[in-house]
Amino acid sequence: MIGAIIYIIGIIFGVKAVLEILNTGISTGGKIICIILLLLTSWIGLIVYYLYAKDHLYEWFR
Repeated sequence: MIGAIIYIIGIIFGVKAVLEILNTGISTGGKIICIILLLLTSWIGLIVYYLYAKDHLYEWFR
């Protein structure tokens, strides 16, 4: 039961992060790279995105 709840929370945060990346002003290639890395790395990717990368995406992928 706990595993299912963690799985659903992960899906919700993953979709939220992907939508945020799609709404940024970075290049299309940068969006694709960020989304693929985020989805491949699952929880680690979400943690890195929300704690560090979210504020630096525009600098990295103009």
